[in-house]
Amino acid sequence: MDVFTPFVFWAQTENKITLKIDLTNVKDPDVYLEDKKLKFSAYGQGARGSNKYGFTLDLHSEIDPDDSDYKVIDRQVDFVLKKRSKSWWPRLTGQPQKPSWLKIDFDKWKSEDTDDTEEVMRDICQDYPDLYDRVHLEELGYRKEDMKKVYLIFYNLFQCIGFIYVVSVMAIRYYRDGPDSMKETYEAVGNPMKFIHLLQFLEVMHPLFGYTKGSCFIAFLQVGGRAFILFFMIEAEERMQTKPVVFYLFLVWTIIEVVRYPYYITHLLDIEMPTLTWLRYTIWMPLYPLGFVFEGIIVLRNIPYFEETGKFNVSLPNSWNFAFHFPTFMKIYLLMLCIPGMFAMMSHMNSVRYKKLSKPKIKKKNQ
Repeated sequence: MDVFTPFVFWAQTENKITLKIDLTNVKDPDVYLEDKKLKFSAYGQGARGSNKYGFTLDLHSEIDPDDSDYKVIDRQVDFVLKKRSKSWWPRLTGQPQKPSWLKIDFDKWKSEDTDDTEEVMRDICQDYPDLYDRVHLEELGYRKEDMKKVYLIFYNLFQCIGFIYVVSVMAIRYYRDGPDSMKETYEAVGNPMKFIHLLQFLEVMHPLFGYTKGSCFIAFLQVGGRAFILFFMIEAEERMQTKPVVFYLFLVWTIIEVVRYPYYITHLLDIEMPTLTWLRYTIWMPLYPLGFVFEGIIVLRNIPYFEETGKFNVSLPNSWNFAFHFPTFMKIYLLMLCIPGMFAMMSHMNSVRYKKLSKPKIKKKNQ
């Protein structure tokens, strides 16, 4: 049996999205709602007569399924979707192409610049031509996000290629030379690792600029922790560069990233790959603890080296009247930063995993 698509009218406020499905005499509605997806099907009277109608919407941003709802009335089906964060969406859908059956509900439409008490008239095309054009540019305009999305795609693609290069070189060398190749891991891939990890500091800035959602603190905790290990623990001490633990740490880091960056790319392109999503939010469970263990080993083994060399120490007397003992800082880092940092990171990832992999539904409410 053919399934037709009904006309769907949408509007938004800062807090919610409203949808009006143009169907009458609706029977057996089937609704499935995720953070960024809405599926609907039902029998009813629409533009194609009495038939089964249905559609799928990939939403632009996340909503709260538990705080969203819908109701079936005689002349239509109304949805109220609660946004997870207060913001104005430039469009309803994640993809830049607007379906032909998706329309603006001008009776309820408000833009970012309209006051909550200002009514947008139905004859908006005649009375407010500028607002009409701007509304369609915001819905189709996806112009605001074009450059941002292109930048993020190229950034993630570059990082993905960089980590693939590193892990490929390590794998080829290990296949050719066996365990003996571990001693020269840093010599072989140290420079590209330093470069791509320096670029990762852009990920701390992305939430500040509104390019991505998330916590700057969590991003800085991960990127800053890796930079400390890479530049202060490995680069600064040549004797550590030949240790096998450097090979194992680089292997853990690269495996994590060759999954994470492709996931971000597919997410930006609105491509669903359930296996990749599962890997992105599951592979960290064994790898993050291993990474923290390897980082801890590197710091611990470096303490006597820095005790011997005195590198990064600041001794009195000096013009600043300030003293700094780097090996003591390393011990504090292990006790106060490494373990709490691991707990914060693991807790954050577990919370994100639950949100991304769970499949909440909303209950049907008839009226």
